[in-house]
Formats: sequence, C-alpha cells, structure tokens
Amino acid sequence: MNIFKLASISLLASTLLLAENSLIDKAKTAGLQPIPADKAALMKLIDPNHTISEAKVALGKQLFFEPRLSKSSIISCNTCHNLGLGGVDGVPAAVGHHWTANPHHLNSPTVYNAVFFDKQFWDGRSPTLEDQAQGPMQANPEMAAPKALVEKRINSMPEYVKSFQNAYGKEVKINFETITATIGIFERTLVTPSRFDSFLNGDKEALNAAEKEGLSVFIDKGCTSCHKGIALGGTMQTFPAVGKYSYANVGDFKGDKNGKVKVPTLRNIVQTAPYFHNGAIWSLKEAVQEMGKTQLGIKISEADSDKIVTFLKALTGKKPEIGYPQLPTSTERTPKPDFK
Repeated sequence: MNIFKLASISLLASTLLLAENSLIDKAKTAGLQPIPADKAALMKLIDPNHTISEAKVALGKQLFFEPRLSKSSIISCNTCHNLGLGGVDGVPAAVGHHWTANPHHLNSPTVYNAVFFDKQFWDGRSPTLEDQAQGPMQANPEMAAPKALVEKRINSMPEYVKSFQNAYGKEVKINFETITATIGIFERTLVTPSRFDSFLNGDKEALNAAEKEGLSVFIDKGCTSCHKGIALGGTMQTFPAVGKYSYANVGDFKGDKNGKVKVPTLRNIVQTAPYFHNGAIWSLKEAVQEMGKTQLGIKISEADSDKIVTFLKALTGKKPEIGYPQLPTSTERTPKPDFK
C-alpha cells in the first residue's frame, strides 16, 4: 500500500471521528443528556434524598403489583403502567374501576424513566413519583380506594407489616403516605439506558450511520426545544404551540391553568403507542409530523420523518429485570373486594 493511500485512509478515519465528536457536541449543546454510565452518578440523580434501599425497593415492587390497593382488588399500578409493555397499557385512554375509561380521555404515560421528569401527570400537578402514586389510587375512575381502605388492607397482612418494619424500622407508621412513597421509591429504579446513552457517553459505534443522521435531523428540525434533558421530555410546555392539534376534539383535556402539558419522554417510544395525552395517534411517523405542524410550525417531509423515526428507535433501552413478585396472603381482617 503506497503512502498516498495510507494518508487517504488516515484522513478519512480522522474526518469520521471528528464528525462523530461533532454530533455528540451538537446533541449536548441542544440540551440532550445521557443516563450516566457511572453507577454512583446515576444514584445521585435518581436518589437525591437517599431514600432507596434494597428492602424498600423490594417492598415497593410488591406494592406496585398489588391489586388489593384498589377498591375492587383487581387493579394494580402495573395495570396501567405494565412493565412488560413499555410501562404503559397500550390503549388510548386509561381504564379503571367499573371498567371506566378516563373521563378526560387521558392516556397512561410510561413509568420507565419517570424519575427524570420535572413534573408528574399530564398537567404537571405532582412534583415527585412518591406524591404521584397517591393520585390514581384514590381517583374514582382509576383504583377508587380511599386512604383508610388502603391502610386497612396493608396492615391486615402480617407479611406486609414485617416487610415495612424491615425496610423502615420497628416504629414505622404504615399509613397511606408511607405506602405510596414506597411505590415511588421502586419506580425510581425503573431506568432504561440505551445505545443513544452509550453514544453520548463516548461510544462512537453505539449508533449506526442512519441513526446518527436521524439524530442530526431531530436536532436540526428543533425537536430538542421540548424533548431534551435526560428524559427527552418531562418538562411543561405550551400545547398546542403554533398550530392546531389535529385530534384536539378527543377528550376535553386542556393542560394546566397556563395551557401547558407535560412533554412525554421519547425513551422507549416505539413501545408506548398510542401517542399524545389523549392517545389519538398510533403511528410514530404521524406523531413526528404532527409535532412538526403543531409545535414547530413546519412540515416535516416523509424522508426526514423516516430519519427521525430511525433515531427514535435507538432510544429503546435495556429494562431492569423484574420478576413478578409473590404477594402476602390475605387474612380474615383484610377488607373484601368492593365493586360498588
């Protein structure tokens, strides 16, 4: 091989390396952040108040799958946030007590990576996962369980009492707030690092050429104006911003008092259809084009939409291994299922 060919190969390799470094810098400048590869750095993010422990997470997992936290004893957190289905239920509007669809036609957002959201619920009314867990449990169209019923059910089972004492100490008060906070602690661990994170963390080969091109188009079109940070979402933004939402007549949800709606995460997005707060769009490509029209005031072409979707597929992350937990046995003191 002559010296000119060697020089050409070396130049090409240097150019590709510079392009990849440039794309990583471009992504970070646009506000995209990776899930930290370092465990200590990750724990600092997901557990700022040092509430996570092995015992609390194990107990929180049981409670997340516990249907007796609902009035009917057949609906659990996992019913709407199915950890085997991308953390969602796969239907346009959440279905709860009495087989009731959400009265505002609201879609169940994924619980995976929700720890990185600034706010919880579509209207952002809850600041933390621990606080958020209190809402669906009490809501009549969801789990329909009053606080007192939840407390009585859990305290009636000696195995749960022992687990709470093991997690929090012998003097723990097993009340509604402690029960729901424990679910939130478990949810903090539902983090799914992807190849996208590996790329931003310095692995130049983690994304292929088409995915890198899709990432570049995603940034250039302005998608990162809302979908940024570690969650690629999770903040409150005006919706619709500049154009009319094609499915605004599905449900009556208008956002918070300022017309802002929580931006859904794009992580694992191929697993969380249907899309938008009212679950009105099933096609990811259509969702991308609708966002261009509604939020950016632009028409995203067929070709560019395909490129963006190719990138979005690279956001599918590795899920933590979660076996279905065995739950404590009910006792004679455990309040019976109530279907009223």
